[in-house]
Amino acid sequence: MSAMTILVDADACPVKEEVYRVATRHKAHVRVVSNSPFRVPVSERVKRVVVSDGFDAADDWIAEHASPSTVVITADILLAERCLKAGATVLRHDGRSFDAASIGSAIATRAIMEDLRAGMDGVGGGPPPFSKADRSNFLQALDRVLVRMGRS
Repeated sequence: MSAMTILVDADACPVKEEVYRVATRHKAHVRVVSNSPFRVPVSERVKRVVVSDGFDAADDWIAEHASPSTVVITADILLAERCLKAGATVLRHDGRSFDAASIGSAIATRAIMEDLRAGMDGVGGGPPPFSKADRSNFLQALDRVLVRMGRS
């Protein structure tokens, strides 16, 4: 994949429509990767990739196709780490990016939270609700990344 490509970890992605809009503006390709079919726009640039329902099959596909010319959209910290190692740019759904400086602390925090949840017998929350501000931040961040990549 040499053209700018956005790889979307689609199963729990709340910003797929935003990805399609921004990708169209920047003439980027989009691969919507999941274990089950999702409706995607009819476009030669947008393709649905349905992988097996095996554990981490979607993550494996995304990591294998990540490169310096890709933007990966995911909230999965371990997938983000794999994609960063491949040279990809990685954005969360709220527009914050994972990068070499932040991924180590994100992994450590994930491990701590996992231990805390395990000790609470399933009691606990999850991430805060997705907000309009998160959606706006994501749109701005994706646009900035694609502008930067387009200049390279």
